[in-house]
Formats: sequence, structure tokens, C-alpha cells
Amino acid sequence: MKLAKSCRLADFIFAWLAKGAALFTLGSLVAILASLTVNAWPAIHAYGLSFLTHATWDPVKEEFGGLVMIYGTLMTSLIALLIAVPVSFGIALFLTELSPTWLKRPLGTAIELLAAIPSIVYGMWGLLVFGPLLSCYVQKPLQEIFRGVPYLEALFSGPPVGIGILSAGIILAIMIIPFIAAVMRDVFEVTPTLLKESAYGLGATTWEVISTVVLPYTKTGVIGGIMLGLGRAIGETMAVTFVIGNFNQLDSLSLFQAANSITSALANEFAEAGEGLHQASLMYLGLVLFFITFVVLSLSKLLLSQLRKNEGLPS
Repeated sequence: MKLAKSCRLADFIFAWLAKGAALFTLGSLVAILASLTVNAWPAIHAYGLSFLTHATWDPVKEEFGGLVMIYGTLMTSLIALLIAVPVSFGIALFLTELSPTWLKRPLGTAIELLAAIPSIVYGMWGLLVFGPLLSCYVQKPLQEIFRGVPYLEALFSGPPVGIGILSAGIILAIMIIPFIAAVMRDVFEVTPTLLKESAYGLGATTWEVISTVVLPYTKTGVIGGIMLGLGRAIGETMAVTFVIGNFNQLDSLSLFQAANSITSALANEFAEAGEGLHQASLMYLGLVLFFITFVVLSLSKLLLSQLRKNEGLPS
């Protein structure tokens, strides 16, 4: 009897602790959103939604618009995703299907160790090593090749200094590859061996096994890993601050154009921003970043829900 009462009490305490943790997380989210909204209200009242389409950022004249920072954040994250996803897929495919047994563990560990490198180290390496290499061996040759070609000349224009949107996107790609590759590798490994061996037995190639067996079985986890990497890219601060150029004007849509991102602007200006419209505008940028992340996660949830419906599973 005492044992039964003790078990019920333990279950009751555990249930309330779990519920409290969930409510605390939800409350923290609401508190952050409320704090950002309250502190950004002067800028919201002054600019409204035009803040999102206005490119001028002049603290001296107190004219603020977040278009440059929003564009820089979205473009660098998109470039990072376009590079990191196929590379991560190749890494995960090699580790699970093609790698010799003796190489799997050391190679997997080495890739995961990339995630442990501080972002400021990536930033310094990007500024001092990668930037000059990108300028010398990529930007200058591209500018020579496409000189006089409509649109493409503008796409690769800009001073050959090796910093800008493309440089920041590549650095972000290197940073998020370990996260996406680790998730993809883990979900590929949970595919039942019987399914893969059956496909091989029917004469399927490695690619056919991956595309028709492994990916359909693990697509939920794969998409989750990609969203994890995208969230990491959107929120990265120090590495982007070093290599994006921190330029608050949008003179062209060149990949080598120096720009700014939301996180970089917050890191550079928040400590020195005076009370008033400048600080409120920075908080408005933080609120915009919050909503960008929310929209990305919501879209991923909708995509996963649609995939489940197409499978005939409950959403």
C-alpha cells in the first residue's frame, strides 16, 4: 500500500515538473516577445511596416530602415543553405553507405568537431585567410570572365576585398555543415537494414537505395536537420560580423557587395545606441529576426505535415 502511494506521489510530482517545464518555456517565449515589442514600440509607431522596406540607416539624422539588414540576413542564410545541404547529404551518404568501417568513426568525429569551434574563430579565419583567397582566386577571375556581360557583370561586381554577402554565406555554410550532416547521418542509420538489403538484393544501385528507400523513410528527420542548420545560420552573429562588411547601404545586388545583417547590426551598435529611436530601431530589428525564425519554423512544420498527409498518416 505504501509503495503504491509512493509511486502515485512520484508520478504526480513528475507530471507537474514536466508541465512546469513546458509552461516555463512557453512563458519565456511570450516574455521575450513582449519585451521586444515594448522596447521597439517607438520605432514601430514611427515607421510601421515601412521599416521593412526602407533602406536608409542613419543614426545621426535618426532615419532608420531595416531593409539592408533583412536582405543581408536572408541572402547569407540562403547561400549557406544552398552550399551546406548537398555537402552534408554527401557526407552523410558516404559515412552510412560507402565509407570503410575503419574510417567511419574518425571521420564522423572530425566533422562533428567543427561544431565545437567558436564562431569568432570562424570569423577571424574568414577575414584573414578565406577572404583574401576568395578575392584573389574567385572574385577577380569572375569579374574578368563576365566583364561586359549583362546582369552577370553586376552580379559579380564590387571591390575585390573578399568580404561581403558571398563570403559570409560560405562561412555560415561551413559552420552549419556539421549540424546538418550529423542529423542526416543519424537518421540514415536508423533505416532498417532489412529494407536496404532487400533493395540491394533486387539489383538496386546505392543511389537507388538512397533515393527510393532511405530518403522516403527518413525525410522527416532530414528536413528537421536542414531546419536546424537554417536556424543556426539565421542567428549567427560573430562570424558574420567579421566578413559581411557591416555596410548599411545597398548599392547593388552583387554577391560580393558589402552589406549587413540583423545580428551583426545588433552586435555592432546596440552597446553604443542612445535611448530613443536608435535603440528602439535595433529592438525592432530583433523583433523582425524573431518573426523570421518563427516563419521558418512554421513553414517547416507545414511541410512536414503535408508530407505526413501524402503518406496517409495522421498529421
